[in-house]
Amino acid sequence: MKQISFTVFVLLLACFALSCGYSAPRNQPTTTKLQSRAFVSQDVSSPFATAGLIIVDASKDVRALVPMISAGNNPGLMALSPSKRLTLAFSGSDNSITAINNSTESSIGSATLRGPTESMAVSVDGSTAYAAVSSAPVVGQSPGALEVINLNGGSTTHIPVTSARYLVQSHNGNRILVFSDNSDTVTVIAPSFIGTSMDPRTFVCCFDRPVWGVFSSDDTTAYIMNSGPERGGQVASVQILDLTQNPPVAGSAVPVPAASIGLLNGSTLYVAGTPPNMSCDSSTAATSCGVLSVVDVGSMSVINPNPVLITDGYHSRMEMGSGGQLFIGARTCTNINTSSEVRGCLSIFNTSTSNVVIPPDNGDVTGLQAIANRNVVYVVQGGELRIYDTTTDKLQSTQIDISGQAIDVKEVDF
Repeated sequence: MKQISFTVFVLLLACFALSCGYSAPRNQPTTTKLQSRAFVSQDVSSPFATAGLIIVDASKDVRALVPMISAGNNPGLMALSPSKRLTLAFSGSDNSITAINNSTESSIGSATLRGPTESMAVSVDGSTAYAAVSSAPVVGQSPGALEVINLNGGSTTHIPVTSARYLVQSHNGNRILVFSDNSDTVTVIAPSFIGTSMDPRTFVCCFDRPVWGVFSSDDTTAYIMNSGPERGGQVASVQILDLTQNPPVAGSAVPVPAASIGLLNGSTLYVAGTPPNMSCDSSTAATSCGVLSVVDVGSMSVINPNPVLITDGYHSRMEMGSGGQLFIGARTCTNINTSSEVRGCLSIFNTSTSNVVIPPDNGDVTGLQAIANRNVVYVVQGGELRIYDTTTDKLQSTQIDISGQAIDVKEVDF
């Protein structure tokens, strides 16, 4: 167990107890009172920029005229609680997580992880944060753990999961799936057992380099993305994990060209990945392409028999925009920047026509957010915030200039 440093509360309590003379500022910061907000993480501090979370009026695509929210030295990856009351921001310089109260637009405390994370989640009731830390030291075992943080000022619990890289939480919060590097096992965590004499872990085989999962609406089934050859395995596929069984059981699988991320829309599962040695068509100078597959989870069959070519790279972001426009983001893709073609890591798939647009912009996609009730998707690509119109698949005329380097974006209101 390790005590969390909830900086704000601890300092204030210490000052009151010791009569150290703390007095509240005469002019307390006011909130924006906006009805539709997005937070954009910016991780650079310089004479021209300050690291923190930028608040954007997501109804008008305008930066709010308030100070940035402090969220560690260089906030990047963010996670939103299911209720949207809290936002977590991870700072890679010191491996800290800052919890933000979305209503007050301010930090409520921070905790330090035992290594960097690429995947976080907040419990349904907002009391607990989870982070997959692949390098976390574990006595007598290989590194890797799911770190469980009590957001009410308690302690951090470390659940050993070797090489834990990604996590996915069920809608009801009763299960957390943890995916490990170079493993054919999915670790299923029961949060209700954490802190009891029961082992919260169940190790389920037999998969093929699983890296992601998507829960059905009733949380009885998870569809596991088996990356296969993309991560040193044999066959990429989407495989059922039956959570009605005790312990959960791996079920049937449908092969797909590649699978690293997925999004479930009704009974249709969109799956993206980059197969080894997948060539492109003549429309691009890129020599390597990724593939999007469309799977009917009712029949567990692939709907599109012919590969839908998208950008290559490791696909880790997917968001459904208005009008059925599916935005797919990757990192470490092939960037093209010539007089005749500009191409980066963003693909836009029209779910009605199956057409694909690769916007003319370079860089990794590190954040995607469809804005509710608008024909707009916020994209963070190459360190810049881009605002796309889903009716044209192009940048809209109104854009927001972010000084420094944008990393992630989350809409924090319904």
